[in-house]
Amino acid sequence: MLVDLTVKNFLDELESNAPVPGGGSVAALSAGISASLVGMVANLTIGKKKYVKVEDDMKQIAADISAFKDTFVDLVDKDASSFDDFMKAMKLPKESEEEKKIRTEEMQRSIKYAASVPLSCADEASKMFDMIESVVVSGNQNAVTDGAVAAMMARTAILSALLNVKINMGSIKDEAYLAELKIQVDRLEEIANRREKEILSKVNL
Repeated sequence: MLVDLTVKNFLDELESNAPVPGGGSVAALSAGISASLVGMVANLTIGKKKYVKVEDDMKQIAADISAFKDTFVDLVDKDASSFDDFMKAMKLPKESEEEKKIRTEEMQRSIKYAASVPLSCADEASKMFDMIESVVVSGNQNAVTDGAVAAMMARTAILSALLNVKINMGSIKDEAYLAELKIQVDRLEEIANRREKEILSKVNL
């Protein structure tokens, strides 16, 4: 599994000519890094007399963000496996008309799945912004820049994941499915850009 590699080994795999890991896994990893930074700021706030009024909030954030981190860890490998699923569909026999039909159906199913994984990553990452804002505004101000980086990484994760959705959209034939995907992509892009800007405006250095 990719998530069991050392950082160096992961980067070596990324650099190689292997198709996975790729941008989708990196998007999920970026979201996981964002979540971990949020947890860091929250945990650096807990137990400090200066921040006793927000301690309960920070404890809740620390607990909630850990679950997000686990989700993104799973998505690192899930994105890679979605590519393998598509390649299996590509290799199906296509001699007879029936085989061609089955292969086409499997390819469309696998492409939809390949789009759904990064879409899920972007959607989950978008849910972290309120917690990121809380640690930036109310958390330990010695770590405020870590919270700011979390916002930047969350935006990067979302926009990166959505690029992977878009490239798969070009091969999807289901017009109704495509229309719904476009609505979701546009919504998440708007959230990512707006919320990062709002949060960074509250970082006073």
